Amino acid sequence: MDGFDIPIGEWGKAVVDWIRDNLDGLTDAISTVVGFLAEGLAAILIAPPAPVMILIFALIAWMVRSWQLAVGTVVMFVVILGVGQWETSMQTLALVLLATLVTVVIAVPLGIWAARNDTASTVMKPVLDLMQTMPSLVYLIPVIIFFSLGFVPGVIATVIFSLPPGVRLTELGIRGVDSETVEAGHAFGATPGQILRGIQLPLAMPTIMAGVNQVIMLALSMAVIAGMAGAPGLGKEVVAALATINVAQGIEAGLGVVFIAVYLDRVTAALGNPAGSRSSLLGILQRRREDARRASASASAQTPDTVAAAA
Repeated sequence: MDGFDIPIGEWGKAVVDWIRDNLDGLTDAISTVVGFLAEGLAAILIAPPAPVMILIFALIAWMVRSWQLAVGTVVMFVVILGVGQWETSMQTLALVLLATLVTVVIAVPLGIWAARNDTASTVMKPVLDLMQTMPSLVYLIPVIIFFSLGFVPGVIATVIFSLPPGVRLTELGIRGVDSETVEAGHAFGATPGQILRGIQLPLAMPTIMAGVNQVIMLALSMAVIAGMAGAPGLGKEVVAALATINVAQGIEAGLGVVFIAVYLDRVTAALGNPAGSRSSLLGILQRRREDARRASASASAQTPDTVAAAA
């Protein structure tokens, strides 16, 4: 229809302009804190000799998973070192780890709130849908306006893009906890906080860790795109390779991203299924339920014939 126009883009621009003009103190503070943490973490990962860091990564893989993963870790990081992408890989790892930590700190409480409050869940769903389906490049426009170029816009855009699966899978994990176990906790006299910490979170941990895994994978994919915002690391290498049509550089930087993704995926998957990880409250409830089942089985074994024979 002629003359029909909904200026959604202009409304969004007005919001961005208002934030830039009125909340510049807040954005400056966020930029300072995030920049300090990202650059500090990158410096910590880069400072030790590469062989020492490779050994540390391998030991972590061995402790949480297996010696096979440790050997694979050594091979992958030696290849990264051999193609000259060690420093950029550590910068990308720092960006991903910081963005994942911030995302988890935000996503887990939101997921718990959504699991406990249907209204909150209903309100969050369309917002999370919008965040998850919005093209990732769009996030770079406002964050560059707010935070200029470098690590900070990369971290902020990565957090926004990777938040939805963390919230969704935390909610799914909490809602999926056996209701009988929760009712047993109430009967045992536990407070809602004790039930959350002692029953729901331990039982939901595999699902929550699956959400963390998805957060890391999305953070890695966004970390490459964040190279367009000047974030140092493998993403910047990929952008430079694209600009110069440098196939070799693109392959080497891409392999670095793949190897980091494989390593973080295997480690977080192993952390999501810790052997014997049960809280004291959950363990007590499980033992009591087992005792009750054994008592029930023993009582059912006392048939009339058995009782008559005993008499």
